[in-house]
Amino acid sequence: MARSKNYIGLDNEINGGMTTIGKIIRDAWVFGLIEETETCEGWNYAGVDALLDKVNNEWDKYGCMVSSLPPELFEKHQRIHDKAFEKARAAGWSGEVETVDEDED
Repeated sequence: MARSKNYIGLDNEINGGMTTIGKIIRDAWVFGLIEETETCEGWNYAGVDALLDKVNNEWDKYGCMVSSLPPELFEKHQRIHDKAFEKARAAGWSGEVETVDEDED
């Protein structure tokens, strides 16, 4: 089965959007790189990759640490990501997939 050339959009993602691309989009919202209404539906993957580069450049300014964000960005990050966690849990996501390796020490 061939992979689509375009991204399906955050609202159509598996696991309630708890994916790598979903995190990129939410972080882009935090940094004001795209509007919070932009789900990137229909974007080609080169566009998503370019957005990742911009998001990474923003995170580099803060040492890639949420705790280093200035208060207004910290609050925006918490609001956006907390809302995403709620939505994902309501869709059946539990976060267990992300922590499977942690139990294998």
